[in-house]
Amino acid sequence: MKEKYSSTRSLIHSLFAIKQTERLWHIPLLASLCAGIPLLAGLYFNEMSYGILGSTAGLVILYLPSTSVANRMITMLACSFGFMLSFAIGIIFSFHPLVSSLVLALLAFAVQWVANFFRMKLPGSFFFLMIATIAISMPFNLATIAVRIGVVGMGTMLACLLAFVYSLYIVRKYPPKPVAPYVQRSRYDNTIESAILAIFMGSSLLIAHLLKLQNPYWVPISCMAVMQGVSLEHIWSRSLQRILGTFLGLGLAWLLLLQQLTPLTICISIFILQFIIEMLVVRHYGLAVIFITPLTLFLA
Repeated sequence: MKEKYSSTRSLIHSLFAIKQTERLWHIPLLASLCAGIPLLAGLYFNEMSYGILGSTAGLVILYLPSTSVANRMITMLACSFGFMLSFAIGIIFSFHPLVSSLVLALLAFAVQWVANFFRMKLPGSFFFLMIATIAISMPFNLATIAVRIGVVGMGTMLACLLAFVYSLYIVRKYPPKPVAPYVQRSRYDNTIESAILAIFMGSSLLIAHLLKLQNPYWVPISCMAVMQGVSLEHIWSRSLQRILGTFLGLGLAWLLLLQQLTPLTICISIFILQFIIEMLVVRHYGLAVIFITPLTLFLA
C-alpha cells in the first residue's frame, strides 16, 4: 500500500515538475528557422504543400550534437539520409492501407532497433518515423514521388547549411564535447522494445485507416510520442500530459484562429510556436503540447 501511494505521488509530481536543462536557446532558434524558411518559400511560390514538407524535413536540425564540427556534420548528413530514406519508403508503399500499415510496422522496428543499437539520444527514432508516417499516409501519386523526395532533401540541406554555419560560431564560444563512448545494448531487450513499438504503430495506422480519418498519420505519431518514455511511469506521465495539453492547446488554437490570420501571419505564427515548443519540450512535455496542438492544426 505504501509503495502504491509513493508511486502515485511520484506520478503526480512528474506531471507538474519543471526540469532543468543545459540546452541553449540557439537550438530552438535554429529549429524555428529550419521550419519557417521552407514555409515562407512555399508561400512565395504558392506551393504550401511543398513548404510544409520541407519544413518537416528541416527538423533534422534537432539531431545536431554538441561535439566537434566534423562530428556534427557527419551526424547531420547521416540523419538527413535517414530522413530521405524513411520518407521514400513511406511514400512508395502508400498505395494501399493494409500494405502501408505493414510497411510502417517493419520500418518502425528497423529504425527503433538501429536507434537503440547506436544509443541515439532523444529525440531518437521519433522524427525518422514521423516523416515516414506522414509520407505513408499521403495519397499515392507515382508522378510526384521524385519531386516530394527532392523537397525533403532540400529541407535537410537547409538544415545542414544552417548547422554548419552555427557550428563554426559555437565551437569558438563553447568547447565541443567529446564523443560519448559506445556502449552496446542487450540485443534481446532492443528487439523486444522495437517489436512492441512496431506492433502499436502498424496497428494504430491500420485502425486510423479503418475509421477513415482524414489525417490518419496523427494516430501512430501520437502513439509513438507517448511511448518515448524511459520507464512505465514516464510513459503514463507523458500520456496524461499529452491529453491535458491537447485540450488546453485546442483552446489556444481556437483563440488564434478567431484572429482571421493571413497565410503570412500563419507562417510567422508557426515560426514562433516552433521556438516556444523547443524551449519547453525539454523542460515540461505537457506545456509543450499546448503549443504543439495549434502548430499541427496550422500545418494541416
